[in-house]
Amino acid sequence: MDAADLKIFAAVARTGSMNKATAVLHTVQSNVTARIQALEAELGCKLFERNSRGAVLTPAGRRLLPFAARAVSLFADAKRAAADDGTPSGELVIGSLESTAAVHLAPIFAQYVATHPAVDLTLKTGTTCELVEQVLDRQIDGAFVCGPVAHPHLLVEAFVQEELVILTGPSVLRFGDLVAKPDFRIIVLRAGCSYRLRLEAMLARRGIVGIRICELGTLETIFGCVSAGLGVTLLPKAMLGSVWPKTRVRSHPLPDAEGLVETVFIRHRESYTSSALRSFLELSRPAREQLGAAE
Repeated sequence: MDAADLKIFAAVARTGSMNKATAVLHTVQSNVTARIQALEAELGCKLFERNSRGAVLTPAGRRLLPFAARAVSLFADAKRAAADDGTPSGELVIGSLESTAAVHLAPIFAQYVATHPAVDLTLKTGTTCELVEQVLDRQIDGAFVCGPVAHPHLLVEAFVQEELVILTGPSVLRFGDLVAKPDFRIIVLRAGCSYRLRLEAMLARRGIVGIRICELGTLETIFGCVSAGLGVTLLPKAMLGSVWPKTRVRSHPLPDAEGLVETVFIRHRESYTSSALRSFLELSRPAREQLGAAE
């Protein structure tokens, strides 16, 4: 058993298919099949049950998976550490909430790219739940997400405090009047969006349950639908004026306990901190302090 065997095993477990793992690993299926069979023979137990839908982990496979994942990450970090001479270079993948990226990250990214041209910087947007999972799985180097976040495997740093507001169509003078209507609906991102969860919890505290939900794919589409009067949403106030025209919607403030939320930067506690990531943290830290002071 070596690092290559465990990497193949982890890929099959993650994708649920020998064929899909082949594409992820950029190899041929016969190699994947042979390495899995050799690993099973060495361990003396089956790791997958094969069926028409793919490959499903056996109990033994489930027990092996966390060790395999850690081993694969450790070997990857060892390779990165050996090649890292202290000059920021290579790939750096940062995740972010779409709203945080739109309002706060452009100047930080622009300065970073200008300062470290040898780094291939990639931004991936997603919901807080998606980004937390990607950091834990070490698919990305770090992410800006909605706090609070408490996990033993994550390091968490404060970034900026956001004021959240209810957004409605411009003709809605009072949010309470809209809630009373039978066609009241919320317009939100997919499940796992932290702002969606907060909006649903806020309405539940007011006894508003069984609401109609319109789930859309992007914040721009959500804003357009809210502007057209199709429903309400909950988003950072900072997006009005900086990203979208204030006149297209009406914002309704919330009490501090419900309206204030902290955006944080998370990274895996056990992952190797490359020179590229270290430089990003050092460069963005003054920006975080400046944003905090502006609040």
